[in-house]
Amino acid sequence: MKRRGFLIAGGLLGGGVLLGVGLSTPPSARSRLGDKTTLPTEGGQIALNGWVKLMPDGRVIVATPRAEMGQGVHTALAMLVAEELDADWSQVSTEQAPLAQIYANTALLLNVLPFSSDDDSLLARLARRSVQRVGYLLSLQVTGGSSSVRDAWEPMRLAGATARALLVDAAAQRWSVAPESCQVQAGVVRHPTSGRQAGFGELAADTVNIAPRRDVALKDPSQFRLIGKPMPRTDIPAKVNGSAQFGIDMQPEGLLYAAIRHCPVLGGKVRQVDSAAAKARRGVADVRVLQERSVVVLADRYWRAKSALDALKIDWDEGPNAQLDSSLIRAQLQVALDGGAKGSGFRQQGDAEAVLRTAGRKLEASYYAPFLAHAALEPINCTAQFKDGHLTVWCGTQVASLARWKAAQVAGIDSEQVTLHVPLLGGGFGRRLELDMIEEAVLLALQTQGRPVKLLWSREEDMQHDMYRPAAMARFVAALDEQGRPQAWLNRVAAPSIGLSTTERLLPSMAADSPDKNQIEGAFDLPYAIPHLSVRQLRVKTPVPVGSWRSVGHSYNAFFTEGFIDELAHAAKQDPFEYRRSLLTDKPRHRAVLELAAAKAGWAQALPAGRARGIALHESFGSWCAQVAEVSLLDGQVRVHRVVCAIDCGVVVNPDTVEAQMQSAIVYGLSAALYGEITLKNGRIEQSNFPDYEAIRLAQMPQIDVHIMPSSAAPGGVGEPGTPPIAPAVANALFALTGRRIRDLPLRADLFA
Repeated sequence: MKRRGFLIAGGLLGGGVLLGVGLSTPPSARSRLGDKTTLPTEGGQIALNGWVKLMPDGRVIVATPRAEMGQGVHTALAMLVAEELDADWSQVSTEQAPLAQIYANTALLLNVLPFSSDDDSLLARLARRSVQRVGYLLSLQVTGGSSSVRDAWEPMRLAGATARALLVDAAAQRWSVAPESCQVQAGVVRHPTSGRQAGFGELAADTVNIAPRRDVALKDPSQFRLIGKPMPRTDIPAKVNGSAQFGIDMQPEGLLYAAIRHCPVLGGKVRQVDSAAAKARRGVADVRVLQERSVVVLADRYWRAKSALDALKIDWDEGPNAQLDSSLIRAQLQVALDGGAKGSGFRQQGDAEAVLRTAGRKLEASYYAPFLAHAALEPINCTAQFKDGHLTVWCGTQVASLARWKAAQVAGIDSEQVTLHVPLLGGGFGRRLELDMIEEAVLLALQTQGRPVKLLWSREEDMQHDMYRPAAMARFVAALDEQGRPQAWLNRVAAPSIGLSTTERLLPSMAADSPDKNQIEGAFDLPYAIPHLSVRQLRVKTPVPVGSWRSVGHSYNAFFTEGFIDELAHAAKQDPFEYRRSLLTDKPRHRAVLELAAAKAGWAQALPAGRARGIALHESFGSWCAQVAEVSLLDGQVRVHRVVCAIDCGVVVNPDTVEAQMQSAIVYGLSAALYGEITLKNGRIEQSNFPDYEAIRLAQMPQIDVHIMPSSAAPGGVGEPGTPPIAPAVANALFALTGRRIRDLPLRADLFA
């Protein structure tokens, strides 16, 4: 066993002994069914298990434990239950699941393992089983890592199948017939022989005293009538008619509004604030300094709180980072790569350095990606009320279980004394994995004598006090043989560690500068057949807080690796598509999506003058994605006219959701590729709002064609895999158009002047 395998196995086995999991299997779908007491019921509702309950009129309510932030997850998860239940889709609705262990996301921690999705080695299987068990034991009720359907695929289908069997048994007892003689279709149980039938609502009460079966079988995919079909999303009607409730819409009685201003310099503090004039303003209840680093105005209206905040005279202690700017951070990354430190190895195959020392034909390049903000449309907010020893929190959060834990910790109470409501999220992208807004809102609620308080960050605060996508730099050296095939590949990636930064915020006593798979994902798991590979990470500490941004490390490593593989194809004087294809002989899923994207884009067909195509391929979150971008330089601007996307995400639940997610991921990634850049000067973030942190506008929107590979494999993720390939596809197209290789993001048009 190689050193990496030995360390991973040792860590898992050691942790397994400590946690009592060892080589145990992940929790079974059956153990996650819950019972009829898991779900709260009201108005005549009857719970059939921890995931399904019925209304007397036959309506089906599915408990969905993941946050709905526009990705369509409530619909997809409800479809899993409705498929096996044989419910009438028009009668199915969803509600946010309560906090309970059965709703833990057991697939989430799969994203921290240093294995590619198609690695089926014994060590990879052991690691996956172990971290799934850990996720369950920790009750991680989290939405992220494109893991929702991957986690729910078996337990939610089994919940539907078990509920269906329970209704069949109720009907069979009522009619004194054998259960196997009954049929279920569209929310109705029928007995064809006698012609009797009953709707789910009629049978619900009969299920109360019937024990659920333990031998329920799931449908064969050939029997699916919902899964794989485009279904209308459950969240759309309320969003269209305006009745949808987001975190920012919460208005409990007696509400106070809080406007906040953090020190504009990273790491700075409040030295002094003159609050007399603000307190005298109409509607202002108080002015407070929070955690030494921010000033908050409380008022009966948000506009009054914000206006009073703008009028405050605040004296800031700018602290040790007052001279920090982007050039210094970039220099840190450069020094790390130049310093000779090897860093942490994530993949060592053969002896790349030895081959490179004697290689006759070498290619070297360095790439750079800047800090990025999340820029979700719904600004950061949280509402909290502490009354009679009980804390109630309303927050659009991606981390429900951690949110309740943090709220209880801040309030100094047990988690059982915290009620958490998770409304719809107006965008997440990883920003709402953080807990800062919850911590601040709870601290304020402890000081408002029982009145609820809504903390609302302005757009400027949101943009300038984010947990940013890390800036990163990569250096490559490759050796080519006489046919232009790569024989050795050395890649070192320097970036701040998301794992360390997140742990410092969440569990500071446990923070340690250890290897971080997030930083190197998409680089160490290179799919191309190269005999000698060495991929290492260099963790660079900066004062800028960093966190998970849509597709995390894949977002920049795809740009780095797919740009450099394109350079190798050019050096070999080979077509970029054919070059990649020739290096994927033992990677059938990679090769299939690459071929599909190229075919649908008409890769070999001529384009009008002034246009060119670029191609990129990337696997992330259990899915394989290839994209072809068609670009031009028009009126001094980079213009992307068309993007063809091919995705293999295993079994597809709702193809409409997959297509929408690919479109969303491409637009998000394209905005970052063309415009996205967070810069610092004098310790301050220079960007403050969308005018200086641009996004793709409607007039700039390319045509996006999405093609889904048919598959019977287990589901993969779809929320993030569409983002990584777009930047390299566009950059590679611009090289084909201009002959100039741009290795820094964003891809500004002035670089081609």
